[in-house]
Amino acid sequence: MPKNITIQKIIGVLLHRLKFILLATLLVGILFFLYSKFIITPMYSTSAMIYVQNYNGASEANKESGKIYSADISGSSNLAGICVTLFKNSDEITSLYDDCYVDISVNQNTFFITISVSGADPQKCANVANQVADKCEDVFKSFLQYGQIGNIREAKVPTRPYEPNNLKNTLIGLIVGLAASCLIAILLELIDTTIKADDDIQEIYGLPVFAEIPDFETQGR
Repeated sequence: MPKNITIQKIIGVLLHRLKFILLATLLVGILFFLYSKFIITPMYSTSAMIYVQNYNGASEANKESGKIYSADISGSSNLAGICVTLFKNSDEITSLYDDCYVDISVNQNTFFITISVSGADPQKCANVANQVADKCEDVFKSFLQYGQIGNIREAKVPTRPYEPNNLKNTLIGLIVGLAASCLIAILLELIDTTIKADDDIQEIYGLPVFAEIPDFETQGR
């Protein structure tokens, strides 16, 4: 007959197998840490930033005491969005990616463009970001006859990988180990058909126990 499972019994099973659960949880956590530390390839990320304007700052923006009007900023923001599309589809620029992942995006409602590069080689990431930034200036000038483009921030060589996150992966391993060990402990209890106490007979068969024969050999050891 199947065993009756209650919350109290589940808690009792988990407490009874607490040592197994703790060891299994720790083991899985260590395995996840080792996999994250020595198997997963570290990935690095860096970025460069450029700007585009729909006017020439040296000639137009400074005519009225150095003031820049909101229309100029709005127009530059629109131009930045157009340039991002232009840069992403330029063969001259995409040929510089060198097996790195490159994302060119405009900061919302601004005329600043960020060139983010990620890959396994930190030096290569920085080189690609700066080369793409320089090439963007050439592509801009070859397609547009007005406005200007400039470099705001050069990409630096990253010193630490952004992934894998060893702490995060270890915590995931501990959670997986805890859940798996608890499930195994419960399953072992369900498939265990041996009778360990007189309460088991009453629970399984519904028969009261009036007396029991002690095992003198086992008790004497």
